[in-house]
Amino acid sequence: MSENGSAPGGLALVEALVNTRGLESGKDTLNSAEGRAAFGIEEITERELAAVKELRESLRAVCLAHAGHPPHDVVTPLGRLLSRAPLLVTVDERDGSAGLAAAEEGPLLSRVAAAVAQALTDGTWLRLKACELPECHWAYYDRSPAGRRRWCSMSVCGARAKMRRYRAK
Repeated sequence: MSENGSAPGGLALVEALVNTRGLESGKDTLNSAEGRAAFGIEEITERELAAVKELRESLRAVCLAHAGHPPHDVVTPLGRLLSRAPLLVTVDERDGSAGLAAAEEGPLLSRVAAAVAQALTDGTWLRLKACELPECHWAYYDRSPAGRRRWCSMSVCGARAKMRRYRAK
């Protein structure tokens, strides 16, 4: 629903993962093989799927925190989940720059951890937020100059919130 396109770099993966569950509709695209295919996890066990959903909700809670909102649910702290991710330090031979990458191709947890690490390094992590509307909480990347955007979409969620506030008066 975001008005400005997806998040930059690896944060697009994080944003897409959070947005696999629509709180208002109740639809969860991770429940289908097609939905999981976008993350390279088509064939996973129920236990692995539960772990991916746990990661998603922990990411959503952090996105809510970035926007100054309390989590919508009790979740496992994201740091605890990401501490299990095998990562490698990579060094670019051309310019000597270093970064983190997933230790193996494929594990979603490692790809998310590497994306978070890169976003921390380049200063974009705190701009990945979740919409303040309780029935939405859709992840979006805040491209506003001041970094104070509140809704995933001004034309939908922002309008709903403003209309509710107006009616309450």
